[in-house]
Amino acid sequence: MINFTHNIPTIIYFGKGQVEAIEAELKKRAEKILVVTGQGSVKRNGIFDAVIKQVKKAKIPFIELSGILPNPRLKSVYQGIELCKKEKIDFILAVGGGSVIDASKAIACGVLYKGDVWDFFSKGVRPVKALPIGTVLTLAATGSEMNGNTVITKEDTKRKLAIGSPVLRPCFSVLDPEYTYTVNRYHTAAGVADIMAHIFEQYFSHTHAADVQDRIAEALLKVCLKYGPVACKKPADYDARANILWAGTLALNDLIGEGKEEDWASHAIEHELSAIYDISHGAGLAIVVPNWMKHVLSGKTINKFADYGINVWGIDKHKAKESIAFEAIEKTKNFFKTLGLPVTLKEVNIPSDHFLKMAQSAIQDWGKVGSFKTLAERDIVSILKSSL
Repeated sequence: MINFTHNIPTIIYFGKGQVEAIEAELKKRAEKILVVTGQGSVKRNGIFDAVIKQVKKAKIPFIELSGILPNPRLKSVYQGIELCKKEKIDFILAVGGGSVIDASKAIACGVLYKGDVWDFFSKGVRPVKALPIGTVLTLAATGSEMNGNTVITKEDTKRKLAIGSPVLRPCFSVLDPEYTYTVNRYHTAAGVADIMAHIFEQYFSHTHAADVQDRIAEALLKVCLKYGPVACKKPADYDARANILWAGTLALNDLIGEGKEEDWASHAIEHELSAIYDISHGAGLAIVVPNWMKHVLSGKTINKFADYGINVWGIDKHKAKESIAFEAIEKTKNFFKTLGLPVTLKEVNIPSDHFLKMAQSAIQDWGKVGSFKTLAERDIVSILKSSL
């Protein structure tokens, strides 16, 4: 295991009615807030009203930035930065899913930066300060409610880039499973795939003897296998929604990646797909991940795939390791399919036209793609071709 420092300062308010914690939190932290929302679902389902009730109880003035799209755009970030500067905002409250939270984080660091916020994403400039953020989560997927990561798409160049910094961790996050009841089946399933992919990126690693992290990762994957289908079929099942919601948070709050070399090749590839074709990130991962698994399977990686097959899928440990590995990969693909997700690029009408460009962009943007197996251009093109 590699040395690490573990510090996750985000306060989590988990469960029914925890929105009431917002009043006290804002009284401690804010003078004037920007409330960031998506395309209107939080207003239709009453969540926005519940949040604003607490804001008003705290007697904190607010303005709203709405219309944040999935795969959040740089244009909205610029709008938010301008609003914050004009209105002298000192706190941002994100009400929505990962895209809303990611846009809020980019706004938060952009407000206090003298240059162009895109510098953080494209020039390697690291955020050193940001406005404080709180979140009210409405979709289990990205884990953005408890980490310092954000992913933004620049529309004109179709580049989808990520940054991470401790200053972007939310101060607090409200996680009420009932707030995810209205998420439709497709986006629930895509969220589950996203959660599992986050776990895979940290689980499939050559770091030796990180057993604590790996056993937690396997447990989280088993939670997804158990409750993902339930949440898709019974959207108001509290236990299913609660377990998926908490699994999504723990999957990417550093807990299972501390002390390990991580991979992130599947995300590098999928970011190219969703940047160009604007597909759901989780759906793109459901297509890419099983084919990445097949591509990187080798004598050097087979032991990890065998662990995955035995400990997560319950495959007979007495079988040959190669057999266990292939069965586990096939089960992964079939699981995504049973959730109602696409498992080929043809299902989402993506042709092979830009595969080489995607491979080149992924390497340009990420520098090194993958550590479980480092991928060259030809590897990425091969994975994309096998995903057709």
